[in-house]
Amino acid sequence: MECIPVPIDDLEGKKDLVIEDSEHNVYTRFMKSHRCYDLVPTSSKLVVFDTSLQVKKAFFALVSNGVRAAPLWDSKKQCFVGKSSSHLAHFLSVQDKINKGPTQFYSCISAGMLTITDFINILHRYYKSPLVQIYELEEHKIETWRELYLQDSFKPLVSISPNASLYDAVSSLLKNKIHRLPVIDPLTGNTLYILTHKRILKFLKLFISEMPKPSFLRQTLEDLNIGTFRNIAVVRSDTPLYTALGIFVEQRVSALPVVDDKGRVVDIYSKFDVINLAAEKTYNNLDLTVTKALQHRSQYFEGVLTCNRHETLEAIINRLVEAEVHRLVVVDEQDVVKGIVSLSDILQALVLTDGEEGTA
Repeated sequence: MECIPVPIDDLEGKKDLVIEDSEHNVYTRFMKSHRCYDLVPTSSKLVVFDTSLQVKKAFFALVSNGVRAAPLWDSKKQCFVGKSSSHLAHFLSVQDKINKGPTQFYSCISAGMLTITDFINILHRYYKSPLVQIYELEEHKIETWRELYLQDSFKPLVSISPNASLYDAVSSLLKNKIHRLPVIDPLTGNTLYILTHKRILKFLKLFISEMPKPSFLRQTLEDLNIGTFRNIAVVRSDTPLYTALGIFVEQRVSALPVVDDKGRVVDIYSKFDVINLAAEKTYNNLDLTVTKALQHRSQYFEGVLTCNRHETLEAIINRLVEAEVHRLVVVDEQDVVKGIVSLSDILQALVLTDGEEGTA
């Protein structure tokens, strides 16, 4: 057998390469080694709405419970909306055995969730309609609302098994561009928990000190090219609320920095702020300004937090988790808006490395 000598320098180079690769994927491996079930608390509150509930009561309940969406229960069929219980349980069980990954359910009914986005779509579509009076909408039951007004905006329900990995959960959230991922029991079809970017990042942060610290955590947003820095949607203090709702609908953003005449951030108007219109019944006048609307902000307002492109990824993660916010507004030295860095951006950078698509 012929032995080919290998220079010591080559061996050292390969060793460094392995270490670097191991360091680069440390969070990916962590997510692949933990299941969605690991995030389900032993005791938690899950807000569920019966489809016979009046819309105005449902949105008021979202506000009072500080949640942005709730699964829907059909008491007539005795199952969650978007599923037929016996067939779905069997399908889930089979799918779970196949790939332990997320499942998409395509049905004639939309995703079985009532969300703030639904409310925004309704307001924007019918506010100026001569056929529908806005104040009449809230008197409808949820089931009527969805059948009459939301048919063309229905989307497939994306959910995941508790046995699937957190890597699959992150992949599904990012690939499907959703903010909530129901964890559904494959045997009963019941929703156990709602996974979000915030909850997953918070879980990761609990263990982050026990893992090797990758060198990229010390790099800046600019170095890593994390965040959105082009075509940032903003509004001014005097922007009509109806215009802001249109931006939410058309550009599919979850928050709009409010800027002054010089482009400096002075506030932020998020989708969650819109729900106050339902709680206080002030949605009959969408011509009022964003500033006026923000005066009705609820106690759940998260505040405007900023950062700059020269801060490290580690600093950004700490700020997001500690403040429990969904995004940071990236500003320059004069507080002029330059971009947005969101929880999705962070999870994409930490978990789906090298542009991975995941198995969703």
